Amino acid sequence: MSASSLRARVRSEMHQEIKEAARRRLATEGANLSLRAVARDMDIVASALYRYFPSRDALLTALIIDAYEALGAAAAEAEAAVPREDLRGRWLAACHAVRSWALAHPAEYGLLYGNPVPGYAAPPETVVPASKVILLLAAIVGEAPDVPAGPPLPGPVRDDLRRLIEEQGGGLSEERLDRALLAWTHLFGQVNFEVFHRLDDMVQARAEYFGHHLALLADLAGLP
Repeated sequence: MSASSLRARVRSEMHQEIKEAARRRLATEGANLSLRAVARDMDIVASALYRYFPSRDALLTALIIDAYEALGAAAAEAEAAVPREDLRGRWLAACHAVRSWALAHPAEYGLLYGNPVPGYAAPPETVVPASKVILLLAAIVGEAPDVPAGPPLPGPVRDDLRRLIEEQGGGLSEERLDRALLAWTHLFGQVNFEVFHRLDDMVQARAEYFGHHLALLADLAGLP
């Protein structure tokens, strides 16, 4: 192995070690990370850590991108395991995978969908990984044979939806995207309520409750 390859490998491994230490901090203290605290956990000086992540925000961004990528991969893997003609099955598999990943990684999910981190603004490079789940759901809805009739879209809403469609280069109608977005927001709203304990003392049959709502959303999206 050449010296440059060895340095790149060591740097990559150090990046991963830092992120793992930061994830452990997320689990105990939430998203308000301190680079000094992470450095203490790794038994290194803070100045050494800054060679890999120049700021707290840079480390947060790396963690956010990793979490979005992992969430999107979980949904895509589950959806890909279902036969292509089973649109409803693909939809349900992707949504169940989102819930399963969130419950298994509550701290990372909280970093994505919990309270905003004070002083942090997510940079543009987080947009693509953050879009993976909604694009997957929209693609499934786009294959549905028909969209159930509903109230007409208000003009300004139709304009927004058309702009989104044109930005993504997709062939969805405004009505289909509207249903996909409605299902997406409901999906994550319900996952949020479960992960952040908003359903405690209200709903005991969590999995059944979630599955019931997914079926209603699939009907709304026109998935046979």
